[in-house]
Amino acid sequence: MEQFRFRNWKVYRDAQELFCVVLSVVRKLPKEFRFEIGSQIIRSALSILLNIAEGSGKSSDKEMNRFLEISLGSVYETLAAIDALEYNGFITKTECEKVERLLASISRQLGGLKKRLDS
Repeated sequence: MEQFRFRNWKVYRDAQELFCVVLSVVRKLPKEFRFEIGSQIIRSALSILLNIAEGSGKSSDKEMNRFLEISLGSVYETLAAIDALEYNGFITKTECEKVERLLASISRQLGGLKKRLDS
């Protein structure tokens, strides 16, 4: 197995891009919301990235699949947080749509990886 193979995966690179966008969004939040909402959305976006990486190092497809499932759950958590920020006027609809497009792409890629592991 190639060491650090996840670095070559598009889904990992897209998750990196998502994390950068999320950091940018959080920096714009009012100070009183940066800790609670900001740290939660940072953790959920980082969880996508970290679980892809951690899963890639597992020795069985079943183990890797479990980490991809966790990553996929974090995709939904991140979208829910972004929706809440947009709903409450903390980010623009355009910013929300950008994050949603990235999350949709990541979700499709994770689903594809899971299907390949299941077959």
